[in-house]
Amino acid sequence: MSNLLVETIEVLKNHNKTINDINWVGNGKYYFDVNEFLNIANVEYDNGYGAQEVAQDLLVVGDNWWLERHEYDGSEWWEYKEIPLKPNKKIELKALTISQAKKFGYHVSVGWENLKSINNIEGGKR
Repeated sequence: MSNLLVETIEVLKNHNKTINDINWVGNGKYYFDVNEFLNIANVEYDNGYGAQEVAQDLLVVGDNWWLERHEYDGSEWWEYKEIPLKPNKKIELKALTISQAKKFGYHVSVGWENLKSINNIEGGKR
């Protein structure tokens, strides 16, 4: 069993955030006051395998970060996300898929490749 409020506070703390850093709670279509969330989030739920109990589309949102629900086979948790910083290094984009990379003659596997290998960046194999 897990307590949704305690779990939320712990995840925020692990990322140097507090309840005061939350701007809103909701999903992609609706929002509600943070205090409304805090009032009903002090609830126990089974976070183990089985069926997901917490609303799967629940978001806790701050400035440039958010928490979203994730699950595997019913086991559920918060995942912390931040807007990525723009890298300093620009690349010439040639491919986004394995099949595009193969058309360029790049040596790629059948899947699970990254942008670097798909675009033959920094000495990738041909």
